Amino acid sequence: MAEIATIARPYAEAVFSLAKQAGALDAWSEQMALASAVATDPEMSRLAADPKVSAEQFSGLFLAVCGDRLGAEAGNFIRLLVDNGRISVLPEVVAQFEALKASEGGVLDATVTSAFAMSETQLAELSARLESRFKCKINASVNVDPALIGGVVVAVGDEVYDASVRGKLQGMAYALTR
Repeated sequence: MAEIATIARPYAEAVFSLAKQAGALDAWSEQMALASAVATDPEMSRLAADPKVSAEQFSGLFLAVCGDRLGAEAGNFIRLLVDNGRISVLPEVVAQFEALKASEGGVLDATVTSAFAMSETQLAELSARLESRFKCKINASVNVDPALIGGVVVAVGDEVYDASVRGKLQGMAYALTR
């Protein structure tokens, strides 16, 4: 997974820079979402991996499926990914592009994994703490994982805060076996 993120990062940063300069972040966001949906289609994935299908044929088909909903620059970007054999990383490129767009707008996404369902009040409290820590608006989503036993694990960008009972027990087990 980290390898895909590493490969996708320069593409996402380049597209973000281009979109920001043009003042078209929302338009690029829509185009990238469409392209990602096409790229993740099982039939398109099969064709991308088929050695009998040339890069030119595949990119032509890809752009035909997208139709006029992709601009010329987005089409060139898709061709670049296909020519470099990187179309499979497009969903990660889109995810990183959206993260860059959100951070530009002063909003960060946080994934909160909790051992139990959280009330709206608890989530609001946690979001307020995260907003004061990161100095920007936090868009939090909650997942429930009973295996945590208790507490939460919060992921904001590249940072992960493990305040779970499972994490504490794993830390103690590691300390005892060293």
